[in-house]
Amino acid sequence: MSKQQKHSKVVLTGCCDYSSANVSAALQRHFELLAGLGKFVKPSDRVLLKPNFIAPKSRRNAAQTDPAVIIETAKLLLDFGAKPFVADSPAWLNSLNCVKKLKLDKPLRKLGVPVKQLDSPRKILIGNTKVSVSSLALDADVIISLAKLKTHRQMVATFAVKNMFGTVTGKQKAYWHFAKGKTKESFAEFLIEIYKFLNPSLTIVDAVTAMEGPGPINGNPRPLGVILSSIDPIACETVCAKLINLAPMEVPIIKAAKKMRFGCCDLNNISIEGDNINEYICTDFVIPPQIPVRFSLPHVCKSIAKQIFLLAKSTVKNKT
Repeated sequence: MSKQQKHSKVVLTGCCDYSSANVSAALQRHFELLAGLGKFVKPSDRVLLKPNFIAPKSRRNAAQTDPAVIIETAKLLLDFGAKPFVADSPAWLNSLNCVKKLKLDKPLRKLGVPVKQLDSPRKILIGNTKVSVSSLALDADVIISLAKLKTHRQMVATFAVKNMFGTVTGKQKAYWHFAKGKTKESFAEFLIEIYKFLNPSLTIVDAVTAMEGPGPINGNPRPLGVILSSIDPIACETVCAKLINLAPMEVPIIKAAKKMRFGCCDLNNISIEGDNINEYICTDFVIPPQIPVRFSLPHVCKSIAKQIFLLAKSTVKNKT
């Protein structure tokens, strides 16, 4: 999906908690309404499940994609005959640290689903810019994005598109905040170009418990009780905005997508299937005060140094 869509579909289903039974039932319903899992993957496909791993935070913080969403999606893929693996390039530490903090390592190991770090960068021309993207993401047969609905102090809120920024390796992400962060719109356009290049087959958004306030790491959990999905990330963004009572053009990514003629951001042309969104709209969702997107060069250098220190400390701890 790489051009403007006149009509799009978003599936929204209620899911009151993260119990295995409820999440599994919700996801199965999603794939039924999306014409089946076979529309997105083939048996034996290597499927990258790209969650939102940002920092080693427990599921109670709602900073990361909940373990139940990851596990139940992986189970559906395994039953179908696909070969899923879970991978990301978190802002802090690495995928394994995030997985352990979520207590996700043992369940995934039991399922035989590998956890990997999105490293091994390959320089790719995205738009007019060369970007270091993980070869693991580039070489996957299929990507399914497992995003998290969160507020963001630099981008208002993030729903579907920004999750693919995690395929950019290591602290390169901090550099791109500096290089492309002159305005929210310019950074949003960059994020959309990355999404278009990676072209996930499907985006699933975990909004069973979202994050409000000073996200994307230090906000507060806010139960919304839904899971959303779409092949059109902008339609998904637009419905997520409605869910938390935001006008679509208040979200920089949606505003940039409209300018780029990418996806569908007109609610009148988006079919919302599943459950009635009006039963779940949150009218007092807390949006944080905004700060500049652009990191200063000292900030980038400090961030890189801190990441090196944390990784070294984590390596020592794991060896002892």
